[in-house]
Amino acid sequence: MQDSMLKLSNATLSDLPAGVSGPTYDRSAITPGIVHIGLGNFHRAHQSWYLHRLMQQGLAMDWGIIGAGVRAGDEAQRKRMQAQDYLTTLIELDPKGRSAEIVGAMIGFVPVQEDNAALIAQMADPAIRIVALTVTEGGYYIDPVTKAFDADHPDMQHDAAHPDSPRTAFGAMVAALKLRRADGIGPFTGQSCDNLQGNGAILRQTLVSLARLSDADLAEWIDTNCTFPNAMVDCIVPATGPKELELVKSFGIEDTTPVTHENFRQWVIEDDFCAGRPDWDRAGATFTDDVHAFEAMKIRLLNGSHQLIANAGEVLSVEVISDCMNHPVIGDYVGKVAKTEIALQVDAVPGMTPAAYVDLVDRRFSNAQIIDTVRRVAFDGSSRQTGFILPTLREALAKADPIEGLALSQAVWARMCEGTREDGTKIAPNDPIWEKLTTAAQAAKSEPQVWLDQRDLYGDLAENAAFADRFCHWLTLIWSEGLETALRAYVQG
Repeated sequence: MQDSMLKLSNATLSDLPAGVSGPTYDRSAITPGIVHIGLGNFHRAHQSWYLHRLMQQGLAMDWGIIGAGVRAGDEAQRKRMQAQDYLTTLIELDPKGRSAEIVGAMIGFVPVQEDNAALIAQMADPAIRIVALTVTEGGYYIDPVTKAFDADHPDMQHDAAHPDSPRTAFGAMVAALKLRRADGIGPFTGQSCDNLQGNGAILRQTLVSLARLSDADLAEWIDTNCTFPNAMVDCIVPATGPKELELVKSFGIEDTTPVTHENFRQWVIEDDFCAGRPDWDRAGATFTDDVHAFEAMKIRLLNGSHQLIANAGEVLSVEVISDCMNHPVIGDYVGKVAKTEIALQVDAVPGMTPAAYVDLVDRRFSNAQIIDTVRRVAFDGSSRQTGFILPTLREALAKADPIEGLALSQAVWARMCEGTREDGTKIAPNDPIWEKLTTAAQAAKSEPQVWLDQRDLYGDLAENAAFADRFCHWLTLIWSEGLETALRAYVQG
């Protein structure tokens, strides 16, 4: 721990502790170009970092980021960041050693208001050419099975009835685009940075469908003029807690919102921007016409494996992902499912085969410097299982490929959602529909099929005899002999 702390601000950037790098560019010369909604740790370790790297080269100074949020809790984050001039300390957790740098690409944060008036005005500013989002996989108001727009959701009904005072980010985007059209400013690009396959297409669907509920002409204008590039984003970024707040102090910096991250990043983007874009490729991003193959590999093998690990770790009281990888059976279970089942449903991409990607994921998850909790990774399983695991399962069933481990993964999820660990401790609610999941999971202890009968999650998968048979087998074994016994039976089978 340093004897004295440097309070992070523009005024102290010239006095950073030895070994800590900071912006070499003049932050006062940055002008806004991007509004980013959902300004959490991932954005600051990923998209903001790429832009910062461009600015370090003297580029993209007219693409500064204005942060935004639509939840009441986002206002506290805005105040914390405002107090340190929107600077962030990024701490890279490399197995060979830690390093820190100060990122300065963000230059403002819109006040959080119930009617989102300030956000709408900011997005209607002609200087804003990209509106980006990280609002979690479950935040796009889509049916988890059909992926269709959920027009009946109360939030969407509210925004359709009150288009000038919406409560959601999407309603605010629609309202801002309405102003831009009326003022002749032109469209902006909507850029999803969430872990959804076809995330740009999903964002287009949500915006256009919401607009259509109140203004069909505006919906058509948005669909015709705005662009929504698909993209794949990748970097493991733990939540910030007491350990991270102490860690940043070890570098001699006082930062109330530091971010830790692994020593790996990837951003693959479809080059479809109606109002221009930064040259992110000059900072290491990849522009391609085939984002789908990259995102399928990442979402299925990395995000899918993450769910397998976290659910098993939660039940067996293993709190950190890297510890799960060193567990006597969890790591072997995940590796076998990934190599022998998931990888069969993934195509190679330039420079990477599915088998090589499995090995890369294993190394990344085993990084003991990354204190990434199973609770963070297991959050919102109702969105993540349906997005990361079930599409792979469907394809495997259609091709008559192996599904034993995938069926087991659903039994492990059901076991976790019962709400207790094997040591008897309680699992705190960790999903927007946790009560519903827990009710089904508890009933499934004696009747496993009850879990699959959640049609909002499984759709017609509940009727697939091959899947249902193996699911019921594994859940029965888990409850009768314990999770470790079930995992070991799969690994050795």
